[in-house]
Amino acid sequence: MTRQAFSERDICTKFITPAIEQAGWNIHTQVREEYPVSDGRIMVRGRMHHRAHPRRADYVLSFQKNQPIAVIEAKDASHSLGHGMQQAQAYAEKLDVPFAISSNGSGFLFSDPHRLVFDQAETILALDQLPGPDALWHGYRRWKGLSEETRPVVEQPFYDDGSGRTPRYYQMVAVNRTVEAIAKGQDRLLLVMATGTGKTYTAFQLIWRLWKAGRKQRILFLTDRNVLVDQTKSGDFKPFGAAMTKITKRQVEKSHEIYLSLYQAVTGSEEEKNIYKQFSPDFFDLVVIDECHRGSAAEDSAWRAILDYFSGATHIGLTATPKETTEVSNIHYFGEPIYTYSLKQGIDDGYLAPYKVTRIDLDRDLQGWRPSDGQTDIHGELIEDRIYNQRDFDRNLILTQRTELVARTITDYLTQTDPMQKTIVFCENIDHAERMRQALVNLNPRHVAKNRKYVMRITGDEQEGKAELDHFIDPEEPYPVIAVTSKLMTTGVDAKTCKLIVLDQRIQSMTEFKQIIGRGTRIDAEHDKFWFTILDFRKATELFADPAFDGDPEQVYVPGDGDPLLPEEGDDADDSGDENDLTSEGDGSPTDPTLPPEGHWEDDEDGGIGEPPKKYVVDDVTVAVIGRRVQYLGPDGKLITEELTDYTRKTVRAHYATLNDFLRHWEASDRKQAVLDELAQQGVFWEDLTSEVEKSLGDTPDPFDAIVHIVYGQPALTRRQRAAKARQSDYFTRYEGQARAVLDALLDKYADSGVATIEDTKVLQMAPLDRLGTVVELAGAFGGKAGYREAVRALEATLYADAATAG
Repeated sequence: MTRQAFSERDICTKFITPAIEQAGWNIHTQVREEYPVSDGRIMVRGRMHHRAHPRRADYVLSFQKNQPIAVIEAKDASHSLGHGMQQAQAYAEKLDVPFAISSNGSGFLFSDPHRLVFDQAETILALDQLPGPDALWHGYRRWKGLSEETRPVVEQPFYDDGSGRTPRYYQMVAVNRTVEAIAKGQDRLLLVMATGTGKTYTAFQLIWRLWKAGRKQRILFLTDRNVLVDQTKSGDFKPFGAAMTKITKRQVEKSHEIYLSLYQAVTGSEEEKNIYKQFSPDFFDLVVIDECHRGSAAEDSAWRAILDYFSGATHIGLTATPKETTEVSNIHYFGEPIYTYSLKQGIDDGYLAPYKVTRIDLDRDLQGWRPSDGQTDIHGELIEDRIYNQRDFDRNLILTQRTELVARTITDYLTQTDPMQKTIVFCENIDHAERMRQALVNLNPRHVAKNRKYVMRITGDEQEGKAELDHFIDPEEPYPVIAVTSKLMTTGVDAKTCKLIVLDQRIQSMTEFKQIIGRGTRIDAEHDKFWFTILDFRKATELFADPAFDGDPEQVYVPGDGDPLLPEEGDDADDSGDENDLTSEGDGSPTDPTLPPEGHWEDDEDGGIGEPPKKYVVDDVTVAVIGRRVQYLGPDGKLITEELTDYTRKTVRAHYATLNDFLRHWEASDRKQAVLDELAQQGVFWEDLTSEVEKSLGDTPDPFDAIVHIVYGQPALTRRQRAAKARQSDYFTRYEGQARAVLDALLDKYADSGVATIEDTKVLQMAPLDRLGTVVELAGAFGGKAGYREAVRALEATLYADAATAG
């Protein structure tokens, strides 16, 4: 057998792997094959989803495990030596390494754009000329500017418990960059990682390597929620064992090396501040601040006092949403992010759940409302004569029918999809949340009768609701199902199974918006959570179109200009008095002692202390839905804002300009489902399209018919009509006995569930085919597997014969 006949796998096994070993690489500790650089993007289609193919680098070469230095992309011998180079370079860029290598088994093409090892950008090497680990590690350190003195720190391996759990590529890059920066003497660093991408695990690996290398011996990890401290201690940080302790308000021990603490446990009253002052200012070598966009971003925050006190330590800020306003700045304190892994990247890689948006427009929100002359509210208060709009609703003016309509829309959605899916409803304030809770309770009597906790208000002013937060986020706990909140659940809530986020809150802060969206981005395959829906009643999702949504943060705070500029009215709402709704889990104390008592009216946007603004309550103003639009994430990571049919028309015609083009491709394809999957990758959503056509047909059409009807204007048939026409053709006269019975059953399966079902050989194991014989016997009725597959292809040709004529 010649090398030209070898598959890519053969090329790897027979040529590339031996060459790697010959160059001195330890195949067990320094070489990773099929290294994952994505899980495959999740594409949502109606209520269904599928994953794109995961992306894997053929080989990743590392000096120490999980410290890559080079990527090798392999191709079979029918390709040129450099055919895989651009793919290897793309992987090398993602893995933050300088060397990309391509091979077809005859040798290597070595990309070294910085001329770290060779004297040209790309060099052709024989199989026995691949550089070894010492040469590439030396080149890597030159590229990173790492001196000989940094080696004990940067060469310290990641934690490995032998379970097979290793950092994902972006977590590895984040840790490596941070460790290298600290080794070079940098002492203020910012890591930006989208919610759900494993910031705590990343922090653990980072601390572990610095601690084990002896570079940082006493470390303080700060967060703002007691539940997060406890989860961290018993979860990702568990390997620290007895070296770790939790700081409380009652006890300070100085015999440990890893300290976990709430901000609140070491700030607040003078007595509480004395807790952290019991440590000397130079006690800690490293302070890691989780959710650093919160209080530590502001120079006058009580939380900042901790960082100022331990100013001699290295400070690392972790956040999904760095805060940059005219008053506060993470970048001013920590510097530009050393690494950013965004929501868009996470969704594109398939590590985060994508979303679809249903935007619901209410007439009063868009048109406004003005009281009649002398009109009073239900309390007899004379309503101030002016036009009230969306900004006023549930703050200055309560339209009770608006609340009921929103609650009814939420209930209808849950009824049509899954009434037990975890749902978070974000309201304007605590009062609005309570009214929404009541409306949802009254609209769901059957579920509430089964369990009174079906709907719970979870806000910072009420202990009963707050006590249910842990149950809501626990995937194994069915109740509560619907959590109604205002601010408490915007951050630090790991709600893996949350499938529905409802926005009935006016959101002006990009930081807050990102945090809210982050409540739904976690994937939980065990509980069938791969994507989530956003119901938007306040136009909040227009922020998706803002370049700042997934762009790099820009510093707008300028120190030294005297008093900081006041934010524009309504801006940065997440730092208003609503934050008293963000209380700690342990003792109920507020996160910032400067905030007023819980339940005070400052839960409104104004955030000031004093008399609450006047609220009018009106119960006789009708409210109606006047617009509803579903938007999906397209393949470019942006929401598709066109009408679904227009988008489909444009997308399909970009691939197949005419009906004949499409039909030729359809007929030539061995698997029709492959054509549909190919278009689905471009954002063609079959379930919604077929439901559009179904309205006129009265029954379910084939996705094929949805295409030819919507894109090319051809008449559409239902699946049952296609099946009936196929039965009347002479195709079936070719078969008899068991073969004829199999084809009849396949046709029924097609009519019930579509072409994908009959193209999968597993259909032979399903009822009623399983009653006709074993898989081997049924295939044997057609002369074997090849004959069976040919019969299915002929059946498909018969099903779509009329389309060929139309083309």
